[in-house]
Amino acid sequence: MKQILTIGMVLFILSSTIAAQAAELPQYKPLFNGKDLTGWVNVNTDKDTWYVKDGMLVCTGHPIGVMRSDRQYENFLLHIEWRHMEAGGNSGVFAWSEGTVPEGRRLPKGMEIQMLELDWVNQHKLKDGSLPPIAYVHGELFGANGLITTPDNPRGTRSKSIENRCKGKGQWNVYDVVCVDGVVKLSVNGKFVNGVRNASIKKGYLCLESEGAEIQFRNIQIMELPPGITTQEQTAPLLK
Repeated sequence: MKQILTIGMVLFILSSTIAAQAAELPQYKPLFNGKDLTGWVNVNTDKDTWYVKDGMLVCTGHPIGVMRSDRQYENFLLHIEWRHMEAGGNSGVFAWSEGTVPEGRRLPKGMEIQMLELDWVNQHKLKDGSLPPIAYVHGELFGANGLITTPDNPRGTRSKSIENRCKGKGQWNVYDVVCVDGVVKLSVNGKFVNGVRNASIKKGYLCLESEGAEIQFRNIQIMELPPGITTQEQTAPLLK
């Protein structure tokens, strides 16, 4: 009987230890609850720019601007699904953003992960009449309004994707974004295709972008990872 009790106690301790360790593992948590805009703060768009419909977060695209997360994030994995509803639509998500818009601008300082509809290149010819590279559309990464990075696949100061994996109007795209210690890696629809490093800001707000056309989001989740050695200069100012 004593042996049975001892074995039972050991098994109980082991199961409790495993459960405690599992509870401490990083987990994905929703950034959008599918019901309302809890957790998000309007920065410079209208009150009806963002709304919830059928469990989706809908952005009208007007006016140009952003809304931000209500708190800052440093090292994390971001999962976000999006689809444009208009040909040539423009949008994006900002990581490590200041969450405010500089005077004379409509978009914030931050690390932008581009979301363009495929027809954008056809609608925005270059000065010589040629079309922009399709690489511009499917997940270009760049520092906006003063954030500096080193691109993995340079197109000037921007980093271009090495394979076109985006789907067009009305079709859902999946971005999985790794943001760790100033490094960003982007997976588009199941494959990593782009990255930057040495970001001058490594902690800040997430922003969703309104830029002229309707876009819909769903299944926005984040997994926070342990912090790094991030200085005050590498951290966006804290907002109330």
